[in-house]
Amino acid sequence: MLKSQIFIYTESTPNPNSMKFVLNFELAPEGASFDYATPSEAISEEKNSPLAVELFGFDFVKRVFISSNFVTVTKDEETKWEDELFNLKQFLKKFFEDKKEVFAQSTIKAHETNPSGEPDSDTVIKIKAVLDQYVRPAVESDGGAISFHSFNEGTVKVLLQGSCSGCPSSTMTLKAGIENLLTRMVPDVKEVVAEGV
Repeated sequence: MLKSQIFIYTESTPNPNSMKFVLNFELAPEGASFDYATPSEAISEEKNSPLAVELFGFDFVKRVFISSNFVTVTKDEETKWEDELFNLKQFLKKFFEDKKEVFAQSTIKAHETNPSGEPDSDTVIKIKAVLDQYVRPAVESDGGAISFHSFNEGTVKVLLQGSCSGCPSSTMTLKAGIENLLTRMVPDVKEVVAEGV
């Protein structure tokens, strides 16, 4: 029986402490992303990820983000990527060759059965469309994710994850790029702020 090849390549991100590991297959359910700022989040019931748990086993790993076909790992300030990149790639290759689970089944089920609240207003529908079409692809290419959090009295709150968390340029990107785009395309929007950064 032929074993499918696992290809992993790395991409640097605007955050010098984050590296994006891109794989040739999907890791997360469609449209889902999972951000782990601590090892305890990786073992929590709603976000349980054996992959994130094992990555936190490397003492220099400070954050793990998993989305579509990539994993973004954020390291501490002291560690140099050139010292650890090979080991991390080898670890990931073996993890997937051994067919280990990326997420616990409870995490997948919780994501699939996430109850939706009230229907979105026309403005929120427009905001989400702009984020999905124009912003998300660029943010994902940098190893992060952006998701709509809320809209209230002209202020859009977004959640920045992955390499965007703690990135020196994320505030500039938020104000100069995302806010500029949304205020131009959705007249009701006056400002954009990041939640939980």
